[in-house]
Amino acid sequence: MVPDSTSSRYSRIARAYDVLDLPFEYLRYRPLRRMLFAGLSGHILDAGVGTGRNMEFYPPGAEVTGIDVSLAMLTRAEHRRARLGIKATLLERDIRDIGLPDHSFDAIVASFVFCVLPQEQHHAALSEFARLCKPGGEVRLLDYTRPGKPFRRALTRLWEPWIRWAYGASYDRDVEPALPEAGFAIVEARFVVDELIRFIRARPETRPA
Repeated sequence: MVPDSTSSRYSRIARAYDVLDLPFEYLRYRPLRRMLFAGLSGHILDAGVGTGRNMEFYPPGAEVTGIDVSLAMLTRAEHRRARLGIKATLLERDIRDIGLPDHSFDAIVASFVFCVLPQEQHHAALSEFARLCKPGGEVRLLDYTRPGKPFRRALTRLWEPWIRWAYGASYDRDVEPALPEAGFAIVEARFVVDELIRFIRARPETRPA
């Protein structure tokens, strides 16, 4: 599994997780989740499924597998899956070693995962994505970044002790440079909330045999 500190942290906050994020969910995240899954089909991996807040936006007819390091978070996701009547497979797995067959997924989605994952673990996680993603498939990421503008940057400094304690997150973990190193070509990378949240689409690079 991912280091015990991550699993234990999310086990601690699992019951309160959705309440803690409720204002952000309805003021910020829901349109982003819809965008994240728009146009996807086939077999999709929801990496870092958490309590299942992406579930409402899973494409009709898609076969979705959700993974998370925290069994407590997955238990909440199972309740949401049942309430919504969603068909999805939920597994307790390490994002760096998911343990499923090569080329299992047409698309891999991760929302606000890499700002929690330590920077030195990004390459291992993305290499696992590259192994699991079908040729011609797509990876889509949403993540927080450190803004450049002084006012917004100052606000993130104020928020940082809280997000570090609650989620183990940081605004300074930048997933984008690790994508080419893991074998992905970046198709699109843009801010979707000020300079704070970045949306990235990438595809596995075709390598000569």
